[in-house]
Amino acid sequence: MRLDGKVTIITGAASGIGRATAELFAREGALVVAGDVHAARLSDLAAVLEAAGRPVHTVVGDIGERPDAEALVRAALDRHGRVDVLVNNAGIMDYMAGVGELTDDVWRRVMRVNVDGPMYTSRLAVPAMLTQGRGVIINVASIASLSGGAAGAAYTTSKHALLGLTRSTAWMYAQRGIRCNVICPGATKTNIAESMPADRLDPVGAARAGQFATLIPAWLESSDIAELALFLASDAARFINGAVVTADGGWMAA
Repeated sequence: MRLDGKVTIITGAASGIGRATAELFAREGALVVAGDVHAARLSDLAAVLEAAGRPVHTVVGDIGERPDAEALVRAALDRHGRVDVLVNNAGIMDYMAGVGELTDDVWRRVMRVNVDGPMYTSRLAVPAMLTQGRGVIINVASIASLSGGAAGAAYTTSKHALLGLTRSTAWMYAQRGIRCNVICPGATKTNIAESMPADRLDPVGAARAGQFATLIPAWLESSDIAELALFLASDAARFINGAVVTADGGWMAA
């Protein structure tokens, strides 16, 4: 098993890419500590993993709130004494508005979850990884980290910021045993659209993003991204650090 005994924190673990990653990592021997804001979905994940004889510890909380984010990392440290892998997966969409139509509340909401959350968890996990002498951080971003056409100003900016956090972390700790990479998925079948209700969409921005979406060459499954995360978390990727890995079926080649 590629992650045998590795203590792995996964945010946004109750659905979509996060759930696929939790299930795959558990099958590969990881000791999963799963966090999510949706308690019922998190309980369902735990029931599935435990029925298969795979250990999991769940923590309900809002990753954009510092106490909740830190509680997730501390739960892993209290329970297992270490953190080997951190997968910052939790994220939400904006409402497709351009900067001229963007409201303060949407900006803060998106930045809180998509940027503050990964910073909070990484900030607490890194000292533990330094003590261990090794660790892996995987940030799940988006092709919106590389393009301006996929979403509105808030989401696009947040995913560019997550790419920057990845590169900074990779460089700062490269000689101290920590690797940090970012996955930029293209169109992937998840339920992130729940954070973007149709009645809140900016019509002009949504239409503009829709033009970009016409170029989508393929829809990925959440499991496709989970498999990529598994490779990056494993020792097979021991020299991959600071990488921006796009998985989009060729969308960004357009």
